[in-house]
Amino acid sequence: MDFTISLDAHQKSYRYKYLALYHAIRAAIHEGTLRGGTRLPSSRELAEQYSLSRGSVAQAYDMLQAEGYVYSLIGSGTYVADIIPNPEVSRSQSASITLSSWGRRVMEFDVSSSNELHRGKNAQINKKRMISFQDSGPSMSAFPYKEWKSALAWATRESSDSLSMPLDPAGDIELRQAIAAHLRRSRGIAAEADQICLFNGSMQAIMLLTQLLLSEGEPAVLENPCYHGFSRAVYACGGVAVPAEVDAGGIVPRDWDARLLFVTPGRQFPTGAVLSPARRAEILSWAARVNAVIIEDDYDSEFRWRGRPLEPLKALDSEDRVVYIGSFSKTMFASLRIGYAVLPRGLVVPLIRSKELYEPVSSARIEQRALAKFMFRGEYDRHLRRMRRIYGAKHELFRRLMEKEGMTSLFDLKSADAGLLVYAPWKHSPEQYQDFLHAAYNREVQFRDAAMYQLGTGSPAACFSLSHLEEYELKEGVFRLTMAWRDIQK
Repeated sequence: MDFTISLDAHQKSYRYKYLALYHAIRAAIHEGTLRGGTRLPSSRELAEQYSLSRGSVAQAYDMLQAEGYVYSLIGSGTYVADIIPNPEVSRSQSASITLSSWGRRVMEFDVSSSNELHRGKNAQINKKRMISFQDSGPSMSAFPYKEWKSALAWATRESSDSLSMPLDPAGDIELRQAIAAHLRRSRGIAAEADQICLFNGSMQAIMLLTQLLLSEGEPAVLENPCYHGFSRAVYACGGVAVPAEVDAGGIVPRDWDARLLFVTPGRQFPTGAVLSPARRAEILSWAARVNAVIIEDDYDSEFRWRGRPLEPLKALDSEDRVVYIGSFSKTMFASLRIGYAVLPRGLVVPLIRSKELYEPVSSARIEQRALAKFMFRGEYDRHLRRMRRIYGAKHELFRRLMEKEGMTSLFDLKSADAGLLVYAPWKHSPEQYQDFLHAAYNREVQFRDAAMYQLGTGSPAACFSLSHLEEYELKEGVFRLTMAWRDIQK
């Protein structure tokens, strides 16, 4: 068996080999390298590995056992006893690492949601009973498991001879062809497979694009409020966020002094506002005038159950300035970390070379091949049609329940024809909003505080994610919200 300890270092301090071995194993146990329950090699194996006599190994083991560091089981072997490592040793050996400016900025991120602040105070709450309107991914109750397993089985068989071959950093060509065909048909984007690059989720695409396009100290325009992945990417790269006003019609165009814009025109995140054709044309005109690049995140427009869909900016992009980003984590399942970007021709080579620095070989070959098959078979389109009906029904039910229980006196539920969440500005004071957040958590129901998407301070608002909840959970969740409001009225 493979077994590594710092024997050479201890042999310099001890004359006898059995003592050096004893101290090397003892130190590894104290440092936590050898944890309780770890099986040690037999005396023969360890003697052969480190050119020791079996007698020296046996003597070291006897000393360790006598002091309670290890124990023997007849017919099984020698095991490390359950001894807690000495924290002083670990701390004394921990060097002070100096991070780059990029690393220091990343360490400043608060990756927890505001509701997680309640965990210590309310540790007694049973998390299995919690009704969460926070984003927990798509519903899996109607997922086509049989069809997906069939696609995976096909991909495993077909890829068996090529698993050892490197995969193009841009991703599987068949999946890129399937995505291009889907976008041409469903979104009106004249995409070609060689313009598409695959990523481990859309956030990897956003981060790499920001690193590629934004220098330290340069401005980037962000919707306010906006997806916090955008603001984190800009901040991590040392850029300067330029907040752009958002109203009922989405982002309000201005003559920004910037060369990079992040926008969600299909369904503004998180408000759900749809950008009008006039504003789309104005934004494209601005980009042409100042030579800017637009990063368009079409994060959940696939789920439009009502109304006429508007063309993405990319479909209107006659000057090839728009990067179109999509992901399968929302349309398929959360752990399927496959995102993609449709790139302007001038960005294809620079972005793929940048991606190669992190990922010389594209990952998840089997999943990429399976998804391509799933799409070519028509299963993806059928799945989307089914989920549009389901999500539309959940939205209607949630709105009816909130109106019936009087919750619309607290929240202004913004109308939506698509998407996975409901944006709801608070109608009362900020102080009452904070009281309601705590009361709701105590009633074992939680929702996402939209403050995390604000660039600076803003009016209180909530985001209710519905996709993952079943009908009985929606009813129970709204009931608990009602009880929470009654609690703070007493």
